Parts: sequence; C-alpha cells; structure tokens
Amino acid sequence: MPTPPHQGTPHRRALATGAAVLALAAAGCSTGTSAAAPAPPAVVSQAVLEPGQDNPMIAQGVALGAGAALYKTSGLGPKQMNAAAAEGTPESFIDTDQFAGGVLPTGVTITEAQGMNVLRNIRENLEAQGLTLENVTTMRVFLDNAPGSDRADYAGWNRAYRQFFANTNLSSGDTELVPLGSAAPAAPLVRNQARPSRFALEVQSLPVAGWLVEVEVDAVFPAGSGPR
Repeated sequence: MPTPPHQGTPHRRALATGAAVLALAAAGCSTGTSAAAPAPPAVVSQAVLEPGQDNPMIAQGVALGAGAALYKTSGLGPKQMNAAAAEGTPESFIDTDQFAGGVLPTGVTITEAQGMNVLRNIRENLEAQGLTLENVTTMRVFLDNAPGSDRADYAGWNRAYRQFFANTNLSSGDTELVPLGSAAPAAPLVRNQARPSRFALEVQSLPVAGWLVEVEVDAVFPAGSGPR
C-alpha cells in the first residue's frame, strides 16, 4: 500500500531535518561575519584652530555636524546691579557681587567689568536650556566706547572674555592664568577650553542707556540632547 504523501519515511524526515539545521547554521555564520562595524560618533561641532597655537583666543571657524541642534541667544547686555550709581550710567551695570560697592580694582575698566557681567548673563541664559559656556560655538560682540574715550575698549573686553572662554592650554590641558585689570594673572572665573568663532566691533550706541557691551551667542546641544 503506498505511503501517504504527508508522512514520508523516517529516513527522508531525518534528511530534511538535517538540511534545515545546516541552513540555519549557515545563516547564523553569515550574519555573524557580515555584521556592520559600529558607526563612528557623529560630529556635533569642531573648532578650526590655527596650527601651532596652544592657547588661541578664538577659532578660525567652527564646523557643525549634520543635524546638530542649535540654540541662539538674543543680544544680551549687563544687568543693572549697582544702586550706588545713577541709573542708566555705565557704572550702574557693575556687578556688585564681584566688585563690592561698585568699586573697580586698579586697571579694571568699565568695559571689562560690564563684559564679565554680560558673560554671566549669557551663562545663566544657556543653563536655563541645559547648556554651558563650553557649548558655545559662535559669538558676536558689540562695543560702545566709554564716556570720555574715542574708541571701544577691546583690550578690556578681551580680558573679560578670557575669564570665561579660551583659558585652557590645548596641548597640556592646564588652566591658563589670566589678568584682571592690571593685576597679576590668576585663575580665571570659569575654566573653559571652548574657542568659539567670534567678531567684535564698535557701534555708535547700544539699545540700553549705559550699556557698553552687548553679546549674542550660538551654542550646540551635545549629542543625544536637544531643546527643552
């Protein structure tokens, strides 16, 4: 009597089972050997620096990775904190938490003092978005000349800037000492290796009476994070 077609002989069933096992094993080996290598980490931002400099002030440019999440502040100025000075004067924007009574140490200029006030304001703005000063990639700076002067105080602004940015030796990783006014160089207020691209220019006036410094920045969220 013929064997029903759906049963087959034990010998044929064994061959079929062995072939299936071999096919699965071959598929497993093929999958294991052809697994793709892990992708390299995505570039979020990369400062372009002039070769041979251990402590450049700014970057020549900043390259941003595809899909980088950006944050751009508005133009921010110093906070009016010095009640001892007349409202709307440059001196009224001295940070009295740093300079008691609004009295500036020897060599510290009003632009320098306002610059540090502005950069603290920038830091607070960034921190509210989960960012830090290290995430800053681009900075735009507008300076008005102080009363009695005929030119913006770029040197004072640069001293204020170094208190918050570009104060780490890129070769050794050591903190660079920076001056406050004419005092001997000392540890900066904020240790930060970031070198953003930057411009600074003199303007005829700023929107708030007494402001000598206004700054806006762009920052990039770290990989895996974004706006809150």
